[in-house]
Amino acid sequence: MFLEFLRDEAANADALYILGDLFEYWVGDDDPQPLAAEVSIALHALVNRGVPAYFIRGNRDFLLADRYAAQCGLQILPDPCVISLYGNPTLLLHGDLLCTQDAGYQAFRRQTRGPDWQREFLSQPLAARTAYAQRARAASAEHQQRLLQGAAPQSGAASANIAREDVTDACAATVAAVFQQYGIERMIHGHTHRPAVHSLVVDGKPRTRIVLGDWYEQGSVLRVDADGMALSTL
Repeated sequence: MFLEFLRDEAANADALYILGDLFEYWVGDDDPQPLAAEVSIALHALVNRGVPAYFIRGNRDFLLADRYAAQCGLQILPDPCVISLYGNPTLLLHGDLLCTQDAGYQAFRRQTRGPDWQREFLSQPLAARTAYAQRARAASAEHQQRLLQGAAPQSGAASANIAREDVTDACAATVAAVFQQYGIERMIHGHTHRPAVHSLVVDGKPRTRIVLGDWYEQGSVLRVDADGMALSTL
């Protein structure tokens, strides 16, 4: 579905923004997985047709680096960043930085984004890196299931009765603080797998937070033009 989207609809866009987790995991640009090669060919074809493509690293593919980005023709953006969409300043981010109630994940994020950790990890053989990624995905799934069942989360959350949707979703106070920090009225992110358009008021001003969905059983696309925006499934 994603490859068809790149060939068809995206080819007529002014630009394409991918907000992370393009892959289930990424253990380095030297991984010769066939899917990565197929995606890079399709993205490069899109860019060659005159559509710039931008990428923000996600929590699963945060090690995606310049070598693979060049193969795709992707321009890597910082997380978060403010861009102008048809004259409207808009904050783009993957979204995991907003989930501050999951303290365990945030600690893991800080560790794995450090240059020393990444240098050591990438120095390991490809097989060892792949095995680590698979174990990390399994541990993440176990963590999510534990929260879903109401067990005490190993995330540093204050109490065991915090529901999974509260722990793993964007924290309202953090969302408000980010709006204040960047002085914008609109943000777009993914990560939580809860597609929606949220209207809220921060400091007496209306704000909009758009959340993209995942692509496991359907596609999730936010279409933006000079007249407005629409969050859709494919």
